[in-house]
Amino acid sequence: MQPEGPYRFTHLLGGSPVGKAWAAIDEQGRFVSVAVLDATVAAAPGWREAFAEVANALAQSPDGPPITYADFSAAAPWVAYAAEAGPAPEKLFRALGVEYQPVPAAPRPVSAPPQPVSGVPQPVSGVPQPVSGVPQPVSGVPQPVSGVPQPVSGAPQPVVDMPHAPWAVQSAAIPNQPPAHPVSATPVSSAPASPAGHDGAPTPATVSGPPADVPPFDPYAAPVRRIKPSAPPKRRTGLWAGVAALALVAVVGGGAGIYALSSDEPGEPDPPPTATSSGFPAATPLAPGLKPWAQAALRSPEEHALAVAGPSMVFVEVMFTGYVRNKAGGALLDKAPVTFSRRCSGVVVQHEGYVLSNSQCVQPTPDVLVGGALNAVANRLVAEGSLQAKDISTYTRSRLSTSVLTGANAGDQPETRLYGQLNIAKGEVTDSPAIAGTVVRALPIEAGNVALIKLEQKNLPTSELNTSASVSPETSLLVLGYGTTDTSFRAATYTVVSKTVTVTGIDSSTPLNPYRINEDLGLYSRGGIAIDPSGRVVGMLDNDVLRPDKANRLVVPVSAMTALLQAAGVTNALGKADNQYRSGLDAYFAGDESTAIARFDEAARNSPTNLLAQSYRQAAVDSRGSDDDSGGSSWAVPVIAAAGGALAVAIVVAVAMLLARRRNSRF
Repeated sequence: MQPEGPYRFTHLLGGSPVGKAWAAIDEQGRFVSVAVLDATVAAAPGWREAFAEVANALAQSPDGPPITYADFSAAAPWVAYAAEAGPAPEKLFRALGVEYQPVPAAPRPVSAPPQPVSGVPQPVSGVPQPVSGVPQPVSGVPQPVSGVPQPVSGAPQPVVDMPHAPWAVQSAAIPNQPPAHPVSATPVSSAPASPAGHDGAPTPATVSGPPADVPPFDPYAAPVRRIKPSAPPKRRTGLWAGVAALALVAVVGGGAGIYALSSDEPGEPDPPPTATSSGFPAATPLAPGLKPWAQAALRSPEEHALAVAGPSMVFVEVMFTGYVRNKAGGALLDKAPVTFSRRCSGVVVQHEGYVLSNSQCVQPTPDVLVGGALNAVANRLVAEGSLQAKDISTYTRSRLSTSVLTGANAGDQPETRLYGQLNIAKGEVTDSPAIAGTVVRALPIEAGNVALIKLEQKNLPTSELNTSASVSPETSLLVLGYGTTDTSFRAATYTVVSKTVTVTGIDSSTPLNPYRINEDLGLYSRGGIAIDPSGRVVGMLDNDVLRPDKANRLVVPVSAMTALLQAAGVTNALGKADNQYRSGLDAYFAGDESTAIARFDEAARNSPTNLLAQSYRQAAVDSRGSDDDSGGSSWAVPVIAAAGGALAVAIVVAVAMLLARRRNSRF
């Protein structure tokens, strides 16, 4: 029986003692390959974790196969790769240290059912060798892979020596393919041969019959015309020439008036259109981190809520640099300093630059800090060739309790640098648009795992906390956080992603009463927010340590956020630009574009980092149909009125003259 998942499995690619590899097709018809760990093996201690760790380690390695989609918490864990990645499942199984047997290529019809390879998985002894780090959860819908498959005409032909991989397209002509037969019909046109077919060879265009531009022979056609037509009556050109002249005057006058209404500066070409039929910019030079109109229905309450909260989202990166030493004696484990980063999300809660984020991200506990440093040292040793990749996890865990991260001297603290970015962000950026910051205060995990950061920039767009929020199971919320689809960690680009989620339950085992949700935004959404229908914050996203995948599906209530602000003496307050922006949104969604334009202008001027204010300002301009600074000329209306009157007089005179001539012709 084929595995469960969001794909249609087509045939088996290979197998191993612990799982199988399948070729599959997603809902859009794109090819993927899927590695599936057998459910009985996944139930054995260590195998599920090793499967996830190896998959993520391969994806993060140079030239490693990127993961399209995965579910490591399923009964039979699986991971999908784009077809272009090649035999990625084989690499995964071999990296687990097990034998892999690909399905041999055999001459059989394409439509034949897949043949089993290894039958029921055999019992596996021992625990697999752990790999590096915590498994990185993969969430969201499958990402596009390779575009729409090209259709192939005709009935399927049996393929000899079919390539092992389903994505291997045959570039030569298919053997034993019958030649194209001429078409015995008159062609529709004399166009050149059709473009190349599926196999790269031009499709034959041989036809029988005369060329299309030669008329067929008519045996009944005589060489001369049998009936000579009468001479046409003398045309009365004078009357119609006058009517045409009058109409031309009216049209020219009316056109001039219309042009005057549409432009203040005659002679300048109109700017190219920038709006779609929906009234939102089709392409904007701005780069806001979130595009609410693309993540919710246009002009919907969801778009409004996302537009309210979106500008205040912050990408947070903390860079740590130090030396790893033995606790006993302070001897260096590695003479070279080590640098590593932690990345997460945050939200501006005070326009003077105060941001709330995740404590374990920006100020991790010592064990987390030294674990990150040891992992960085181990990866460097792998790059130097003195350590194997499969031993990274063992290297890190064996030294975790005996090591410490320090500064240049044993008694110094490691160097810490924190940066925040709004809108679209990139990793390892320390110059503008990155904003330097410091941690003001941080709550431990049991108190909420929330940290307060102060960025060195003011007039930042701010979110409002809903201090009276009441959340219960089955409540629908919008969650926002930063995410990326890039597989290269160093230079990855991050944008704000959002999703509608449902509260599945309240955890009453702690005084905070955090609640769990049914969806995850990804690894870097820690410190992101959950908002209510009005765009106000009701909680912060955190990782759920009780889940095997540690997904960010736990929401810390807003009460923990307000408690931290009160302890630090910071008030959640909107600035002048925030109120102007919200007023502009209210006007825009109510259809009052003129008011919206004015409010967005003020908001963008007072808070330049709010790129959504500029985007929605352009949307209001496009919805109104003209630029807010344009106006009609005062002489346009009289010209149009005069042209219309002239046209009416011309028509009346022309009709009267025509009737008079017809009466005279009767007598």
